[in-house]
This record gives sequence, structure tokens and C-alpha cells, in this order.
Amino acid sequence: MTTAHAAPQAAGTGPRALEGRVALVTGGTRGIGAAISRSLGQAGAIVAAGYTRDDEAAARFIKDMDVSDDRHGTVHRGNVGNPEDCERVVHEVIDQHGRLDILINNAGITSDKSVLKMSFEDWDKVIRVNLSGAFYMAKPALQHMVDRGSGRIVNISSIIGQQGNIGQANYASSKSGMFGLTMTLAREAAHALKKADRLEGGPGLTVNTVSPGFVNTDMVATVPEKVLDGIRAKIPLGRLGEPEEIARVVHFLCDDASSYITGQVWAVNGGMEM
Repeated sequence: MTTAHAAPQAAGTGPRALEGRVALVTGGTRGIGAAISRSLGQAGAIVAAGYTRDDEAAARFIKDMDVSDDRHGTVHRGNVGNPEDCERVVHEVIDQHGRLDILINNAGITSDKSVLKMSFEDWDKVIRVNLSGAFYMAKPALQHMVDRGSGRIVNISSIIGQQGNIGQANYASSKSGMFGLTMTLAREAAHALKKADRLEGGPGLTVNTVSPGFVNTDMVATVPEKVLDGIRAKIPLGRLGEPEEIARVVHFLCDDASSYITGQVWAVNGGMEM
């Protein structure tokens, strides 16, 4: 774990919407995850960014993201496909910052092959990281949030989970599975607060999914230009999305004012799926 700057403020002690909240973003140092980390940080959150391998790059990211001396961020190395790692990271963030208000399940991988050529390992590793990883992270985070009576969980799915795609049966299934996971977690979170007589008032405890379309990230950069031209032709707005456009919706769902939104899928895809 790498730390930068001073101790966090308590939530609600400043003018920004997420002042003092603690947000754990898996895959939070690159692509869409990095944009989400920056957006939440600019709103006052203390960001704990998860990453898998590159220690130096993660340390540079969190140092560059810090924009003031009144808050700091941390980075946490772990494999979201490993339940022990996930539980350790969640408790590490709580121990370091004293609380966990927001969990963004963003980390994901691909291993593209047609079904006839896809090995069982190709299938298992994508499901384990993309879908099981969201469950592994949500389980300890949800317990902490229920105990505190509030929280936000936002899962990052994909338009591929809504439409399917040739060569991506594993990825599509993992991202589609997030929809059912989100709705079940949302129902269970509300039920748990009701049992504790804490359902009324306050920011609440919500679980939602954001489902991006094709976005300008390293993952899309590997797609041949002719293929991208074909993708753009299918998007009513005629372009790829930007990571910051996904982050804007995530930020909205994390705000206290969004406490009446739970169990929903928010598509951000330029009209490609409608």
C-alpha cells in the first residue's frame, strides 16, 4: 500500500459533495477506473485505488491525482479474483481510513475467443475476475456499510453484457451477471437496513450498475481501426465515449442526493443500445 498526504476529514465537513467520504475503486489507476478515481477525488472523497501489478505506476497515479493538502489517497495491490485478497483490501482500506463509504467494482479482464475455441480456463478466469470479483469485494464492503447504515456500491458492467458479442461469451456473461448481482444486493441492502430500523432518512445504502458502451481506453485501443469504424457507425452519436463521461454518472450515483436510486442499470453508450 502506498500513501500520499495527510489524514482525511470526516464526511460532510466541507463544501464538496463527497467531502471526507472514502471510496475504494478496483482497477482504479487506469482507464475508466482512473477517471472515476479522479472524479470522486475532485468531489472531496478520499480515494483508495485498487490495482494488480505495477507498483510504480500506481504510486505515480495516486501522487498525481492528489490536488490539495487536506486529503490524501492510497493505492492497494490485490487480485480481485481472489476472495482472500478482496477481503484483505477492504479491511485494509477501513483500517487505514476508518471507514468505507463507496465501493466501485470496476476491475475487469478479457480473454476473447469463439465458444468453440474457448478453453475452460479462458471462461473461468474472466468470470472469476469480472463477476466473482465484484461479489468478493461487495460481501465485506456491504457488511461494513450495513453496520454503518449507509453506503454506495456501483458496479461497472458493459454494453457487451446487454447485447452479447462474437468471441466474448465469457466477458458478456460476466458483465450480464452483474445485473442480477446488482439487483439482489440492492434488495438485500434495503432489507438489512429495514431490519435494523435504519431505512428512513440519511444517504441510504444503494447498489447500482453503470453499463458503458465503447470507450476510449487502452482496451479499445487494441481494436483495429476498420473494426472501430464499424462500431462508430452503429452508435447514433457517431463516436466513442470518454472515460470522464462514465465517471460523471458514477459520481452522480454516489451523491447523497441519489439515495432514491437503487437496483438500476445506467447505460452510457451514445444510444448504441436502445
